[in-house]
Amino acid sequence: MQFLFPAFLSAIAVISIPIIIHLFYFRRFKRVYFTNVRFLKEVKEETSNRQKLRNLLVLLMRCLAIAAMVLAFAQPFIPLSSGVKKGERAVSVFVDNSFSMNALSKDAPLLELAKQRARDIVSAYGVEDRFQVLTNDFEGRDQRLISKEDALSRIEEIRSSPASRDLSKVLIRQQQCLNTGKQENKTAFVVSDFQRNIADMTNFRDTLIEVNLVPMRAVQERNVSIDSAWFESPVQILNQPANLLVKLSNRSNEEASDIRLSLRHDGQTKPVGAVNIAANGTRLDTVSFTILHAGWHEARLSITDYPVQFDDDYYLAFYVAERINVLSVNGLSQNKFLDNAFLGAKYFKLDNADARSLDYSKFADYQLIVLNELTTVSSGLALELKTFCQNGGNVLAFPSQSADLDSYNAFLQNFAAGNLGAYEPTPRQTSQVNTEEFVFRDVFLNKSANLRLPNTQGNFKIAPARGEQILTYRDGSSMLSKFPQGEGALYFCAAPLNEQVSDLVRNGEIFVPMLFKMAIAGTKGRQIAYTIGKDEVLEAKHKVSARGETNYKLRLVTQTGGGKNEGDNGQQPSANSQEFIPEQRILGSKVLLTPGTQVRDAGWYQLHLQSDSTLAEFAFNYDRKESDLAFKTDESLAEGLPKNMKVLATNVEANFSQVVNEQERGIVLWRWCVVFALLFLALEVLFLRLWKV
Repeated sequence: MQFLFPAFLSAIAVISIPIIIHLFYFRRFKRVYFTNVRFLKEVKEETSNRQKLRNLLVLLMRCLAIAAMVLAFAQPFIPLSSGVKKGERAVSVFVDNSFSMNALSKDAPLLELAKQRARDIVSAYGVEDRFQVLTNDFEGRDQRLISKEDALSRIEEIRSSPASRDLSKVLIRQQQCLNTGKQENKTAFVVSDFQRNIADMTNFRDTLIEVNLVPMRAVQERNVSIDSAWFESPVQILNQPANLLVKLSNRSNEEASDIRLSLRHDGQTKPVGAVNIAANGTRLDTVSFTILHAGWHEARLSITDYPVQFDDDYYLAFYVAERINVLSVNGLSQNKFLDNAFLGAKYFKLDNADARSLDYSKFADYQLIVLNELTTVSSGLALELKTFCQNGGNVLAFPSQSADLDSYNAFLQNFAAGNLGAYEPTPRQTSQVNTEEFVFRDVFLNKSANLRLPNTQGNFKIAPARGEQILTYRDGSSMLSKFPQGEGALYFCAAPLNEQVSDLVRNGEIFVPMLFKMAIAGTKGRQIAYTIGKDEVLEAKHKVSARGETNYKLRLVTQTGGGKNEGDNGQQPSANSQEFIPEQRILGSKVLLTPGTQVRDAGWYQLHLQSDSTLAEFAFNYDRKESDLAFKTDESLAEGLPKNMKVLATNVEANFSQVVNEQERGIVLWRWCVVFALLFLALEVLFLRLWKV
């Protein structure tokens, strides 16, 4: 047994006081004369013996009570290890407040239990010790040591957060704070559910800090989440059905049945149906709806799942243009077949331009540029077309029969598209259509049907390159190839568009869908959802304000509304909307926004330069990393831990302050000393009151 304050043992000398009082306390008796002295002598002797015994017992109780109180002040303990540390301590307590801590432990969420554990830890130490209370938010105010009272107040402020940190990074953060204090004794506590995807404590190498792992256990590890959603087509067309693919995951060992999925769009909630998901499995479902207006659209996918609900909603935002713009750059004259192909499609608008009088600044307004039998491709045009493709546009090139091979080869080199050989006036038959590529994917209901494929009376030879063949001749050479460039692509046809050379223009079942799909693919696919906590970079068109304002603002909209056209007032934000200025960088006609940690809530965020106009809209969702409720057991948690780490696994009802005290100081005995002191005093009172002499 050892003592925390051994100096108090010197007070044991106080025991001499009741002993001295007992020895020098002489009671004077009054003499009374009786006739029968013998009888009185016997009574006197008997009474004196009983009184001496009672006084000795009272003296013993007083001495034992004083000794017990002295021991209580000296705080004896039985050490559980040889290295019991004394003096002031610096204590860091990490409370995992990620969404997975919303799971239930009997009657309360794990987060509430974790906060109680943190209170018990702080309460187990003295007022002279200093504390750090840390959460997943890694706030600057938490990177300092505070008093015991302030630590208890900070624990009360902890709320659930979308942030999630690897525990090795948490320990590094605790280490940095503990090293700022002057205390030699440094202890860290990690109160968490220890999900497998974050429990990497073995990556923490510091052995000078004692680390205690306090696991929280949920009653049921069950959760169903909406992991992601994306459109089947990169571009959504007005008044056309849109297919939205939704990925759902079941995070438990039991089948999830009758999970009801719904879609909220244009202010209306549409029940999609009920789905069943196998144990530890995923399910891909398709949600179809029709887009009835142009502009910005907000949508939210929802399921009902309890108790972990942060991943039951998935927000997305997308823009639908009124039309797709196509530019035909003509060499000698316009092609009537190109004009007629787009004439009957209201969603497409074709503009014709002469190759000798092009305005390169307007290229950004188009999604597809067709090079219609240009004899030469100037170096300036080649560079502009490369930039156009890198920014998400598509280029479809039909060379002239008398094309300048040098200029075309220089143009093709920008796209790593090989070299163009001499024109060969040899009739060829197309034999294969690549229906796996986006241009012809889902165009034909029956892919095995005998399609009438185009014939050519002559073509250019294209040297082997990294391109993907879309239309192929019988001899295996390419008639139409795709060469990706940035976010767009170059589609190069080996034969001219002239109907005297190629009957492609008269082959409607190939020519028309080819043009439409290339135009749609040329519309840059905008990301429909972003993840909170990741270093997302948002992109929007730069717009100069009439008042000269240059600070873009993002505003969280918490109520659901309809779509909005670019530039109109849109929906008004609710009273509890959040607004902030993100980090921004202007590059030409674009503005790049980095919201960083300013986005904390899932939902739709509108981009404003002025308060009365919406320039763009972005949807943010919580990170699904927390959806996986696979936790490390106490046994697996203890495996491979270094010597300075240990697991404090106790039941929910345990007095955790006492557990911490025993870990820090061994088995504490001062409480028993107080109990025995009170017991001895009670016995003294009983002897004095009930023992009559």
